[in-house]
Amino acid sequence: MMHFNLQEEILAIQDQSTYHIPNEITVQGADLNDLRTSLEEVVEAVAESFDAIAQSRVFDVYRSFLKCYDSLSGLFMTKILDSISSGLLASVEAINRELDGTERSGKEIGPVLRSALEMFSFLLQWFAIAAERHSPKEDAETIVTTSRSKGKKTAKSAQRRAAASEQFIWTNHIPSTLSLISRVLRDLQTHRVYTTTAEKDAFINCITRPAWRITESEEHMKSNEIRMSVYKIICHAVKKHGHAFSAQISIMQGLQYFEHLSEPMAGILAVLQKEFDHTQLAEEVLREISQKSFNGQDTKGPRSFSKFLIRLADLSPRIILKQFALLRVHLDSDAYPMRVALVEVIGVLIREIAQDAEDIPSNGDDAIGRSQEGQEKKEKKINKLFELLLERFCDMSSYVRVKVINTLSKLWELRVKLPIQRAQTTPLVIAALSDKASSVRRYAIALLTTMILTHPYGALYGGYLNLKEWEERYRSVKEQLAIIEVKQDKHLNALAGTDKDESQNEGPEANDSGDEEDENEDERGSDDDSHGADQVPKKKKSKARARKSATERALAIEQAEALNTLDMANLTRFRLTKRYIADALQFIREVESAMDIVGQLLGSTSKAEVLEAIEFFKVAYEYQMLGAQVGVKKMLHLIWTKDNSGTTSEEDKELKGIRQRLIECYRALYFDPVDDGDSRQQTNRIAKNMIELTRNSTLAELTSLEELMRTLYEDDKVDQEVLNTLWQVYSTEREIPRFQRRGAIIVLGMFALSKREVVIERTDTLLKIGLGPLGRADLVLAQYTCIALQRIGGNAKKVKGSLEDKTIRLSMDNIMFRKIKETVEHPCTSKDWFGMAEQAINTVYLLGEQPDALCGDLIKSYTRQVFAETRSPSEPNGVPSDLTIPGADASSRGKSAEPAGDAAAPSGDSFLLSQLIFLVGHVAFKHIVYLELVERELKRRKELQAKERGAAAAKGRTSNTKDVDELEQVAGSAEDDTADRITKFCDDEMLYGEKSLLGLFGPMIVHICATPKMYKSPTLRASATLSLSKLMCVSTHFCEDNLMLLFKIMETSKDPIIRSNSIIALGDIAVRFSHLIDENNNKLYDGLSDQSIVVKKNTLMVLTYLILGSMIKVKGQLGEMAKCLEDEDQRIADLARLFFTELSSNKDNAIYNNLPDVISHLSIGQHALEEEAFQRTMRYIFTFIEKEKQAEAIVEKLCQRFRLASEPRQWRDIAFCLSLLPFKSERSVKRLIEGLPFYQDKLHEEAVFNRFNEILIKARSNKSSNKPDTELKEFEQILKDFKEKGEEDQALEESMQKKTAATRKKVSRRKQPTRGRKASAKSATPDNDGSE
Repeated sequence: MMHFNLQEEILAIQDQSTYHIPNEITVQGADLNDLRTSLEEVVEAVAESFDAIAQSRVFDVYRSFLKCYDSLSGLFMTKILDSISSGLLASVEAINRELDGTERSGKEIGPVLRSALEMFSFLLQWFAIAAERHSPKEDAETIVTTSRSKGKKTAKSAQRRAAASEQFIWTNHIPSTLSLISRVLRDLQTHRVYTTTAEKDAFINCITRPAWRITESEEHMKSNEIRMSVYKIICHAVKKHGHAFSAQISIMQGLQYFEHLSEPMAGILAVLQKEFDHTQLAEEVLREISQKSFNGQDTKGPRSFSKFLIRLADLSPRIILKQFALLRVHLDSDAYPMRVALVEVIGVLIREIAQDAEDIPSNGDDAIGRSQEGQEKKEKKINKLFELLLERFCDMSSYVRVKVINTLSKLWELRVKLPIQRAQTTPLVIAALSDKASSVRRYAIALLTTMILTHPYGALYGGYLNLKEWEERYRSVKEQLAIIEVKQDKHLNALAGTDKDESQNEGPEANDSGDEEDENEDERGSDDDSHGADQVPKKKKSKARARKSATERALAIEQAEALNTLDMANLTRFRLTKRYIADALQFIREVESAMDIVGQLLGSTSKAEVLEAIEFFKVAYEYQMLGAQVGVKKMLHLIWTKDNSGTTSEEDKELKGIRQRLIECYRALYFDPVDDGDSRQQTNRIAKNMIELTRNSTLAELTSLEELMRTLYEDDKVDQEVLNTLWQVYSTEREIPRFQRRGAIIVLGMFALSKREVVIERTDTLLKIGLGPLGRADLVLAQYTCIALQRIGGNAKKVKGSLEDKTIRLSMDNIMFRKIKETVEHPCTSKDWFGMAEQAINTVYLLGEQPDALCGDLIKSYTRQVFAETRSPSEPNGVPSDLTIPGADASSRGKSAEPAGDAAAPSGDSFLLSQLIFLVGHVAFKHIVYLELVERELKRRKELQAKERGAAAAKGRTSNTKDVDELEQVAGSAEDDTADRITKFCDDEMLYGEKSLLGLFGPMIVHICATPKMYKSPTLRASATLSLSKLMCVSTHFCEDNLMLLFKIMETSKDPIIRSNSIIALGDIAVRFSHLIDENNNKLYDGLSDQSIVVKKNTLMVLTYLILGSMIKVKGQLGEMAKCLEDEDQRIADLARLFFTELSSNKDNAIYNNLPDVISHLSIGQHALEEEAFQRTMRYIFTFIEKEKQAEAIVEKLCQRFRLASEPRQWRDIAFCLSLLPFKSERSVKRLIEGLPFYQDKLHEEAVFNRFNEILIKARSNKSSNKPDTELKEFEQILKDFKEKGEEDQALEESMQKKTAATRKKVSRRKQPTRGRKASAKSATPDNDGSE
């Protein structure tokens, strides 16, 4: 038998190049038959007797083959593994037989058995390590190939299968090998085999080494069979063979170097605890982890340990809870993954404790007492853990804050509601909605949604969270509680009075307490009867009455006590109810306060945030929260979002498009049928919801709702029965609320936008209702009926460059136009007429073949009404002979039309004049659009004719290429002639022609606008200004003549509506006649300083449109736009931010080019901002300076600005702007140093010097580490020197000023006596004269 030392052999094979085998056989390059013969000899020897392995020749053959593992084929390796496995198993069985048969110690076991056991273990370890080292990575793929579907059988595939059959696939043999090791560790009694711990540990480390080595492969650990086998091996080794310390080291090393082992290592410890009842190893590992420190820059190590802790907490939370006092130190770890892990661990522990608290039994008094004590302890634990959890809301890492929110979301979904902790959490979650990290805001919204869905206030009154209903409940309970408290006081007083009367009736005979006398009263009575027979009967009668009164008092006391007990129960119940409702009110109010913030996040650039905000408002609306209605309406504008495709979030989950999610949300809230009710009720409910959506909606909301309805109808999501119900609501003749009929036609018009047959089939109904008596009584209904009629023309999208027009036009004798004319001419004094008339004219111009004829008749009709003239036969294409409105006499007509004393409420004449003027302006405006359609139609016809001629020429081949080119030139010139003719008509004929109807009203409108003191009606002035602006869009000459008048109106009008309309009109004029506005575009910016928010907002929107569309040039006025960034109204500030964001994306670098002027504009002068506001504004604008070349140029420009700056405020502002630049390149720093002469005398100002220090810090941080810092140090010293010099000069100047002031004061004092003497002499002279 050869000598074998297991520990030495294990160390020796670490370097196989120096490993010596005495009887080594040559494997590499040897004949396969010789190798096969050698292997078969030793395999047979071992098979006959496992102790043959102790022979040097046999053992050396195995070692020789394993040393050249990579040179062997699969058949050799399979035989070797089978031989080793069977030998090991045989040796273990032999040892167990010997141990079982004789009760001998390990010393009495023969050395041959122990050596054989160790040799086979050594060979198995060597084989497993060699197999892991040389096993191809495609092992798993090779296994998969055996189960693939059969394809074409080719020679190559046959060769591959033959090669695969000869290849040794280690992965296939791992489960059986691990099962063998597990069996050895389970059956072998090592404490009886080995006498020393060192020998035993060496054997256990050897036999478990293959399992630990297999865990290092991520592919192997994905197999559940392999993973569970490894678990059992390690657990057996730890539980039965004292492998805990080695396992602890291996686990820590695995966590340190192999990230995929995080969860398997936790699984080992969990199995060890649950199946083997061994927790010491897990506790030791957690103690060691608690003592580790992690670097904030390291990501791999902390991430692995964090995953381990999280997994172990999920599998065995009790182990974590016992060691949490030590682990909590990692809440302050520099590595955020550890803080993330501790946060999730805290959530798991809270869940575990809360669920245990819910399952505590409460049978018997003692059990109840113990359960109450246990409940209190568990509540204290939960409170402490929640304190730690909520502190992490202030963590510096957004990942930790997100994990806190996600952990809370899981806790709120438990059956245990934790109401106290919810109340503590809600304000923190609402504060997280304003977090700077988008992910935190997103999950905060999701958590608020979860809190609403899982709120604990649905036990008494259902789950709805309507604030008004809960406030009413609170008032009701409070009143009932007050009544019960009053009754309780009365009962207590009555009970006290009964006791008092009883004590008085007992008198001096009552020596004992009243209760004892009541109990012994009958006994005393019987004693008196037996011993006092000679007593007087009168006294007996009095005692009987006393006994009777005592019984009544006892009964009264019992009744009082019963009532008192009942009232106490009611009192307790109502007090608890009051507290319950108060908590619910607090939660509802807090969530309601968050509605505005979530509403702002609907406009976020993060898609995930927007989707969560949509879900939040959906849930809040379903729970009837008051603020949800506003949010649901606000998110309607998201229908215009272009992003409709799914994207992937941070958690690799596909997110729906915003538009798609919005449509689903509205369908769920309003349009999908509910569970209860028949189909008729469902249809009525859906129609009612659609009508409600239009109620009190703004124009913007209706426009977005129109797009939503159109999309739904296009996708066949609206049932025909719903349309029928809407038509029934619209056409019913019974009295219904006006908003219902209006809403019905609004929704039907929206559907008709997708399919015009919706209204074409019911045109008669529209004319009968909307343009009939009901429409004349409700002008808003008539207005939306006209909009619905416009859908008859179709809504085919115009293709750019195409001249084809698919709009349907009707003849002017159609009954529709007669109804429209009658509705417009119907007498009324409501301002709703203007909206109705606008849509009526739009309908005429959209559908009529000759709209100008009908509109001309309307104008003439209103002219006769205004000026009370009778109609005479009119000329066919001109103006009636009796209808003359000379411009020179406009003033007198205006006076007659405006009665005296008409200040605010429109009188008949002034209102009629307003209607006439409005018609004139809108007809002129729509006629321009109509002429553009005429121009396009003429071009289409000429283009069609040109094509026909070209086709004919090509067919007949009668023309050559030159003729075709000449024909195209003629067609092109004809198109230009058409455009020129229409332009000339607009400029010269529409308002200045001899037969022009509109031209008659131009001077009158100008006169009314120019004399506001004469025409005081607000309606008339607003109508005249609107018409003036529309007429100015018609003719260049008219616009040029009255442009300054419009500017004057915008400047001097006291009506914000007129000023707002004027700025919008100037925007239209800038689009149509940009050359006229260019000369006066400075005046467009005046509206930004208007007192009215509406005027300011409209001015900002108009300027944004004009500037971004390059219709006006930005010069020095960008500073006025920048001032809006600090506006008090949030909508204006948001619009200004949007403007600068869009402007920064333009290629003309407008922000960069105008930046110096903006700084000067906002720093000094009448337009200057406060210093803090200036800094906030500049900090935002400088975020758009991203190019390094731009930053370098700005450094130079700002340094030169120092030379012209004379005020310290300017110095501070320029220095602050310089500090906002990144200074990433050396050129920027060089420009700053070169500009030193411009600002060296300003460095004595403390704020200026501090800004330059900030620049130096920024430049040093951007400087590469391998370059010297000499230049910056020199520059820093120069700055300090000039600062000190400036301070000295400043001090000297101040001292000189003081000396000069003192000198002047002394001179004035010296002159004072002389002046006094002269004054006295002068005063004495008259006296002398008088005396003489």
